[in-house]
Formats: sequence, C-alpha cells, structure tokens
Amino acid sequence: MKNELICNYLDELFENPHCELNYNNDYELLMAIVLSAQSTDKRVNMCTEILFKKYDSLDKIIKAPIEDIQTIIRPIGSFHKKSEYLKSIARILVENYNGKVPTDRDLLEALPGVGRKTTNVFLSEYYQIPAIAVDTHVERVSKRLKLASKKDSVRVVEEKLMKKFKKEEWAKRHLQLVLFGRYYCKAIKPGCNTCKLKEICIEKNKRG
Repeated sequence: MKNELICNYLDELFENPHCELNYNNDYELLMAIVLSAQSTDKRVNMCTEILFKKYDSLDKIIKAPIEDIQTIIRPIGSFHKKSEYLKSIARILVENYNGKVPTDRDLLEALPGVGRKTTNVFLSEYYQIPAIAVDTHVERVSKRLKLASKKDSVRVVEEKLMKKFKKEEWAKRHLQLVLFGRYYCKAIKPGCNTCKLKEICIEKNKRG
C-alpha cells in the first residue's frame, strides 16, 4: 500500500522524468556523470557546453592541454582530479573500446572516476538497462519515506529499492526519486506541508 502511494505520487509529479544532464553521445553522458559528483547538473551543463564544443571528439580531449580542461571545469569543483579522469577515460575508450563506452558493468567500473552509482546512471539512461542509482537525493528520500533504514549503506538502499519497485520501472523510479529530492524533498527546507507523502515521512513527523 505504501509503495503504491509513493509510486502514484511520483507519477503525478513526474509523469515522464528525464535526466537533466545534457549530452550528445555515450562518452559525453559518461563524462558528465563523472563531473556531476559533488556538483549540480546545472553547473555541469554550463561547463560541458563549453568543453564538448571546444573538444568535440575523444581524440581532441586526449590531446587537449589538461590546464585548459581544468580552467573550463573549475566551477564544478575537484577540477584537478576530474580533468585527469576525463583524459584517462577518453584514452581508454579509444585504445581499448574503439571509442565506444562499454555496457559491461565491470569494464565501466574499472574506468577512472567511475563507480557503481555512475555506472547505474549511465546504463539506465543511455542503454535503458534496468538499474537504480543511489545518489544523495535518492538516499535521503528513501530513508525519509522508510523505503530504507537510517543506518543502511548506499548499496543496501539500492538493493531495497530494487525489491520494492518493478524491474521494468527501475530507471523511471530512480529519476523520479532524484527529481523529488532535488525539487521537493530537499535536504534543507523540504516542502512537507504540501507533500502527499507527509503522513509516512520521518522528516515531517520530526518537524511536527
């Protein structure tokens, strides 16, 4: 009953959710996700619009001066490390995978700066492979709505969500939870008063 209530409300708010990162191909999406760690999609989009226009191929990214990439992505944060990730990813994709991002999870997670969350986002968005990525928004919302326990690790939250939602809906539910956490169930000043899930929410009960 609770899961149905949550799904119905998410469908009401986000009937056709979509990834808010801008991209034109597989490697642009993967790199944008890597850049989005500890940043916002809006800020990433501002930087990648410049980056991918100036260096519009993997070969150009490989040959680009790392200092220039650092300057372009500086607003995102951790730009020294992330610029190295981008150049390394570009090189590996060209040398090992004919310039295509692999669909194999182990190969993806072996790429610099690519972990399980990034892999899940990429596979579900680009290849429509069922997966649930747990970022800070998804983790927060899941715990507030008691879909997971407060002490659960990110991996445990992911496993619990996979059991609670239909597999064919994983990608959609992931995006809905991200958007719900980003625009409604915010970390600070969530919109509890107008939320139709407030009766089952830990945060609302805490706030009274």
